[in-house]
Amino acid sequence: MLAIYIVSIAVAYLLGSIPFGFLLVLLICKQDIRSAGSGNIGATNVLRSGGKGLGALTFLLDAAKGYGAVAVAYLMAAHAGGATLQNAAALAALFAIVGHMFPVWLGFKGGKGVATGLGVFLALSPWTALAALGIFIVVVLLTRYVSLGSILAAAALPFFTLFLLPHKQTVLFRVVVFGCAALVIAKHKPNIKRLMHGAEFRLGAARPDSGSRPREA
Repeated sequence: MLAIYIVSIAVAYLLGSIPFGFLLVLLICKQDIRSAGSGNIGATNVLRSGGKGLGALTFLLDAAKGYGAVAVAYLMAAHAGGATLQNAAALAALFAIVGHMFPVWLGFKGGKGVATGLGVFLALSPWTALAALGIFIVVVLLTRYVSLGSILAAAALPFFTLFLLPHKQTVLFRVVVFGCAALVIAKHKPNIKRLMHGAEFRLGAARPDSGSRPREA
């Protein structure tokens, strides 16, 4: 059992730490995405700095690595079943997100975990993920704040999980679900500050010169 958990965590972290946004912009645009826009390696900054196509591809790949991490954990723990299966999947979900946020390859400075979080919850609980995605889409359409949509979707996701996941959840699973949401929200601390001061950037709006805005963590 312990071996299953350790391998699930290791595989999930390594998959999650693949910096697709950084790699795509480097290979196609010959630029370091960390020196453009917000400096973040996630899909939103890639979209602003590298174009819609690269932004969409980054989002899909970041989501896919999260889904893949949980899928691998399910495969490894399938014979164990029960609580072991659920706990292994939950740990894989957490460490895929941690890997994306703190990738060893980039000095532990990564993205905010939104796309990867969507991917892991599509594997853990598809209806939960789709419900959270619905909140994200509605909020972004109404406000054009991607960060606000991400924060509210992350905040709602654990509660959706409690009601929409059909089987009984282990204590570890519930702790991990709330932990994943808390990590994503915490990573948006600079955005929260800008939202509170009316200085956050809207989707589709012209971005001020990088020298005039605080660089995100």
